[in-house]
Amino acid sequence: MNKNLIIQTDFGLGDGAVSAMYGVAIGVDPLLRIFDLTHDIPQFNIWEASYRLYQTMTYWPEDSVFISVVDPGVGSDRLSIVVKTKANHYIVTPDNGTLTHIQASVGIKEARIIDETVNRLPRSGESYTFHGRDVYAYTGARLAAGVISFEEVGPLLDVEQLITLPKPDSKLSDDQITGTIDILDVRFGNVWTNIDRELFRDAEINYGDTLEVTIHNNAYQVYRNKMTFGRSFADSHLGEPLLYVNSVDKLGIAINQGSFATAYHIGTGANWQITIKKQ
Repeated sequence: MNKNLIIQTDFGLGDGAVSAMYGVAIGVDPLLRIFDLTHDIPQFNIWEASYRLYQTMTYWPEDSVFISVVDPGVGSDRLSIVVKTKANHYIVTPDNGTLTHIQASVGIKEARIIDETVNRLPRSGESYTFHGRDVYAYTGARLAAGVISFEEVGPLLDVEQLITLPKPDSKLSDDQITGTIDILDVRFGNVWTNIDRELFRDAEINYGDTLEVTIHNNAYQVYRNKMTFGRSFADSHLGEPLLYVNSVDKLGIAINQGSFATAYHIGTGANWQITIKKQ
């Protein structure tokens, strides 16, 4: 197995939590190649953890092992699992919805419950609040290093029993496209939707067309305006909004050299709906 271990958490880097996970992994095998996906997932935000795996995973070689620890249920009866995707990546994570986007987009071939009688950091005592270090980093490192096989993680779990979050599909109906806001491009404040580029083709929307965009948070209208569908930010004037195709082939909304999310207080998830109509 390739010795790539990729870690994401909501821990931040303000204390030693991530470093402790690194230390456990290096203790298993000093030759492991360890990378950070991100440690800036908003606290307890399982939805964003799920999306960041989807955004990133397909660009990594087969057999890479991902650890995702956004775990508000740590210490409860939620399961600790490892899954093998249909693209032959491994994910070590709590079974709490973190696999939602991967299951929908890539597919999961097999799932196993971590047997903590074997796959738990020795001498980790009675601590039940840092499974990221004691269970996930340890198990993920052992799997990436080839110390254990996937079958040695623990007993099988029916893939159909994995917990998923609500994830509505985008759709084209009559003269409008509806979808949801999946995630924010955090650094620049762009809004990324779940609307596939192919839906724009089906709706015969072309670059340069003017579109009416409406955003609701549940029943409350947050935004309504007209904007251009452009190839890049150069297709709009400074401070103007535009629709564009983002790096995962979905529709995004931006303000040229501004933050759309900040300007209109936009959030993410299934309760944030977007409607797009051609003018």
